[in-house]
Amino acid sequence: MKTRKRFTLARRPAGTPVAADFRLVQEAFPELEEGQFLIENRYASLDPAIRGWLDDAPSYMPPVPLGEAVRATTVGVVAQSRNPDFPVGQWVLGLNAIETHSLGVAGGFTGPIDPMIVPSPTNFLSVLGAVGMTAYFGLLEVGQPRPGETLLVSGAAGAVGSLVGQIGKLKGLRAIGIAGGAEKCRRLTERYGFDAAIDYRGKTVDQLEAEIRALAPDGVDVVFENVGGACLDAALMNLRHGSRVALCGLISEYNSPEKIGARNLWQLIVHSARIEGLLVRDYLPRFAEGGAQMAEWVMAGKLVIDEHVDEGIEKAFPAFMRLFEGSNDGKMILKL
Repeated sequence: MKTRKRFTLARRPAGTPVAADFRLVQEAFPELEEGQFLIENRYASLDPAIRGWLDDAPSYMPPVPLGEAVRATTVGVVAQSRNPDFPVGQWVLGLNAIETHSLGVAGGFTGPIDPMIVPSPTNFLSVLGAVGMTAYFGLLEVGQPRPGETLLVSGAAGAVGSLVGQIGKLKGLRAIGIAGGAEKCRRLTERYGFDAAIDYRGKTVDQLEAEIRALAPDGVDVVFENVGGACLDAALMNLRHGSRVALCGLISEYNSPEKIGARNLWQLIVHSARIEGLLVRDYLPRFAEGGAQMAEWVMAGKLVIDEHVDEGIEKAFPAFMRLFEGSNDGKMILKL
């Protein structure tokens, strides 16, 4: 009997997840019913959003049930099929789980992909996946940038942030990135083309505020926020009149028992600015549009794509924790 391995949620994390919150289990494949197909997952996307799905709290996605495999976007190949639209050998992308095999159903969240159009199938989890679409639509639709404006990106060395800065430069913006550590700041300017970089480590809100002001004395027009906490409060103190804040993530708070919140929201009033939450699924009907543009930029050599791939489902927990330690160099992906 064929079996699959699954990285399951054993208990709800209390603050920062620990290894005991998860369990790697092995179980038999389910029997396929009419319309179903079995996906042999090759890669799983590890994203900060997964941390929110582990809590039993209201969100845009239901919590991962205890005992079930941890939800994640995967790229894989159809291994068995009772669905003519998904023949054996077809590459697919879908919202499945961190498991070696997933069950696909007609009308589900899985669709066919062509790995021949990109350098690697993993690109469908980075630049052509939710990460790329978050950067593309988040900056251009929520941020509404105009040539000559100043863009400030927190978490700028991450998968989304690095693309935001590069898209900003393609659109004629001046890009300032905030990242953790000298090496990541160097990568921002030398590899991703940011105009300037700020190292947030060990700095207070006042210190970050002063460093942003030194680089943008007239204020920033677009803030692409991935971190929250001190980074967001410092950015809010450097807004220009009519600026826009795209709130993509608050990774500094995801493992905090008590949320920090933003203390300088009053600056939105002072500068007639706006802040808008960004949820990439709202742009699903336009993914083909965004994907086509991102693919064009990639093939033209206009975007630098970094992916950090750890291998083996047994490495799922330490690979996931890289996101919060900042030890990954690029989009975090697990090779299954």
